[in-house]
Amino acid sequence: MIVIHKIKSYQELFKRDRRCGDLVFAVIFLLFSVFLLSQLGEETKWVKKSALFAQPAFWPAVSVIGMTVFAAFHLLGSVLSPRIYGRLQEVTFWLRSLEYAAWFLVYVWAVPIIGYLPATLIFLPLLAFRAGYRDKKIFLILMAVGFAVVVIFKSFLAVKIPGGAIYEYLPDFIRSFMLVNF
Repeated sequence: MIVIHKIKSYQELFKRDRRCGDLVFAVIFLLFSVFLLSQLGEETKWVKKSALFAQPAFWPAVSVIGMTVFAAFHLLGSVLSPRIYGRLQEVTFWLRSLEYAAWFLVYVWAVPIIGYLPATLIFLPLLAFRAGYRDKKIFLILMAVGFAVVVIFKSFLAVKIPGGAIYEYLPDFIRSFMLVNF
């Protein structure tokens, strides 16, 4: 069944549900769009004696120019809209997600030093603890899952992940086994 709602005015048609961080997002998105626009000449080329639609730079230019124009309209709409309080709390909430990017970067940094298996077996329970889990059973399950992931990736799928520098201190027969499988 199709329901058709009657629109009373253009304002109702284009009414936006704004959030606290709308203005901050609009500014960041416009700055990012302008940065991409400034890089078009460096990253793409216009070829002489070639049709407009066949130019390597044409479609990237269309998309980035469109993105910049719509980002400017978004910023204009945000500036002209009534002020919404709570912007700082919203932006702080966004920034909290960067913590998990930092955890990932530390994990990636740790793998070549302590090895894929030890890094995975350390970071999975640490992230679960950070997320609020405290049950020992959960940590044991995560250790098993981490071990299974390492075995599947290194042994079965033969993904080339560098061995840990710490493996150099192991006896020869264990070191070669660890480098190949974990």
